[in-house]
Amino acid sequence: MASQQANLDKMKMRQDYRNLWHTDLMHTMQADTPYCCLALWCAPCVSYMLRKRALYNDMSRYVCCAGYLPCSGKCGESRCPEFCLGTEVFLCFGNSVASTRFLLQDEFNIQTTQCDNCIIGFMFCLQQIACIFSIVAMIVGSDEISEASQILSCLADLVYCTVCACMQTQHKIEMDKRDGMFGPQVMAVPPVQQMSRIDQPLPPTVGYPPQPAYGYPPPQPQGYPPAGYPPAGYPPAGYPPAGYPPR
Repeated sequence: MASQQANLDKMKMRQDYRNLWHTDLMHTMQADTPYCCLALWCAPCVSYMLRKRALYNDMSRYVCCAGYLPCSGKCGESRCPEFCLGTEVFLCFGNSVASTRFLLQDEFNIQTTQCDNCIIGFMFCLQQIACIFSIVAMIVGSDEISEASQILSCLADLVYCTVCACMQTQHKIEMDKRDGMFGPQVMAVPPVQQMSRIDQPLPPTVGYPPQPAYGYPPPQPQGYPPAGYPPAGYPPAGYPPAGYPPR
């Protein structure tokens, strides 16, 4: 229970992450087309390589599904981590991709953008709709519904394979950035949505101190007014005379 609660806390914390993926899911194929094709046709092998690379090639740190499932740490990973990872990527491919994603997000405080959430949500919804159509086709026995369920199943599988390939390419590009393959990092101006968040702390004051309003009061030279001014006895006693100015 404690480990499950810790995972739930991590999921809630993941919603407050500030960093972004180096490449979103929409542009992964454009960013690294050869690797995206490799991730499409050799998905389990790519998942194996990415998880091992995410662990800095230290398989002694490997835990089944990166520790995000109740069975993690109870499958004898410490005795044969390579075999366990191979079993994970072939038998639980979807979980292996998601676990690597969560591992990178927690390490680098990376949030999932709304666009990425929409793509992943569409993939899940399409799979559920295809499953519902398949069940209805078995119950009703209609040829039209059965054909529609097969089309939806093929479409859901195509979307699933495509999204997983893009996700794995996204993970690879992020680790390329981590390992310094893009050269020194340069500070970039954040998008407006990030700059306008009211929960961000105010930046420290830099540059010149606050200046008075333009033109007022005018700057006074040092030593002004001169010492002894106004002179003693000025204005004279009785000035202005009583009754002045006249009413």
